Amino acid sequence: MEEDVKEALKVLKSGGVILYPTDTVWGIGCDATNTEAVSRIFEIKKRSDAKSLIVLVDSMAMLERWVPDAPEVALQLAEAAVEPLTVIYDSAPALPEAVKAADGSVGIRVCADSFCQALCRGLRRPIVSTSANISGHPTPAIFSEIEPEVKEAVDYVVGWRQNDHTKAKPSGIIKISEGGRFKIIR
Repeated sequence: MEEDVKEALKVLKSGGVILYPTDTVWGIGCDATNTEAVSRIFEIKKRSDAKSLIVLVDSMAMLERWVPDAPEVALQLAEAAVEPLTVIYDSAPALPEAVKAADGSVGIRVCADSFCQALCRGLRRPIVSTSANISGHPTPAIFSEIEPEVKEAVDYVVGWRQNDHTKAKPSGIIKISEGGRFKIIR
């Protein structure tokens, strides 16, 4: 795992895109603050850039740094979640527009996975985590289900957990707005 973290960080720091295992399904990722790298992810997925991307952080402290005005209930939910939970925040002024939805909202997950945490800590910034598929195609549950086109389009394919055949599922998603209003998305 250590060698993969080291190599993935080299690629992320140079503005590249990686294919990596997350706390849910395999993801395509980059430095969430690098607009050019984020644009490449939209190209790889053949996805409209009007849609937002999920962003991973390694801790509550990193979340609070990037979403300083998060509603308290959102922070409590993110901290108490026992399964992967992506929370959509109304705004995250410190993150670039490239990762946000048209309304300025952004989905962020505090990951518990040691590999993803190591990437965020090493990069010192959030990383994009979008499913490793072409937009509209099924989300691959394991590495062998990822389309060759996706594998060939990234700059680095992580070796860690490629042989893990445990069927993963996407995170839950909840949108929390000012005043504690919430909507369950998935």
